[in-house]
Amino acid sequence: MSDTGRQSLTDKASAALKPDSEKSTEEHFGDKFKGKSDSAASTLQPESEKSTTQRIGDTFSSNSNNDQPSLTQKAKNAVGMGDKQ
Repeated sequence: MSDTGRQSLTDKASAALKPDSEKSTEEHFGDKFKGKSDSAASTLQPESEKSTTQRIGDTFSSNSNNDQPSLTQKAKNAVGMGDKQ
């Protein structure tokens, strides 16, 4: 279960585990939009109001908004499944 306005851990995991090469253009844009929206919601929501699962999810997805790649993105990049920049 996710907090209001937040992406669930299941949705995050599904998007992260599917290789970028297998995603359609719509999926790429959708993932980026959802990620940016979730990051903004994470920033606006006080830690004291976050559920335990959202705190854990924020830790793994690096939702501290300092433009650092998440642990998941670092892993995808390491095996060649990440964004080509």
